[in-house]
Amino acid sequence: MHTSSVDSPPRPEHRTTAGLAGVLALCSALLLTLVAARWSPLVTADGDIAATTHRWAVDESGVTQACRILTDWVWDPWTMRLLCAAVVVALVMRFAARWTALWLALAVALGTLVQQGIKAAVDRPRPVWPDPVDSAHYSAFPSGHAMTATVVCGLLLWLLHRHGVSRAVWRTALTVAVVSVAGVGLTRIWLGVHWPSDVVGGWLLGTTVVTLAVWVHRRWQP
Repeated sequence: MHTSSVDSPPRPEHRTTAGLAGVLALCSALLLTLVAARWSPLVTADGDIAATTHRWAVDESGVTQACRILTDWVWDPWTMRLLCAAVVVALVMRFAARWTALWLALAVALGTLVQQGIKAAVDRPRPVWPDPVDSAHYSAFPSGHAMTATVVCGLLLWLLHRHGVSRAVWRTALTVAVVSVAGVGLTRIWLGVHWPSDVVGGWLLGTTVVTLAVWVHRRWQP
């Protein structure tokens, strides 16, 4: 008799993924607690780094303009979501992978809900400068740009790895993903619209969502 994956005992990779998700969730919760409590050493470090990068942004107008283009168009959360939507359509139309397509869409939606919920709960003010080089709305923690890029790039990388693409394709995709995730976080700090810990929080929470989503896919894939 066929036994579904739900009834089967967890395989080693399931336990490893679940354990990693737990560690990441704890790290995310710790940083969230420190931010919400306005822990003085964290606030001081955030302020010092933000003030330094803002001075650089004011002085280096060319770099700042490039950062604005990258963060507003190339790495914008809606750009990432549109990329994800294109992959969802391809999974359904070309590969008939309806369950994976639904899983991908729901995982990205979950990331957005978590991000917006924490923003509303923490309500952390963004940096304020007398000579701003950019502007942003809503609360600061976590960085939506950093978290969305982490979730989308992480999930798509895992799908590529799972389907065994060529080494050249994998290396290219990995490079693009790493540059995008790291780059978008650095642009948000450079432009003075986020504290450094907002970006770290976005990376941590995004990685947590990816790890949980991978665990769900491995555990309950039909």
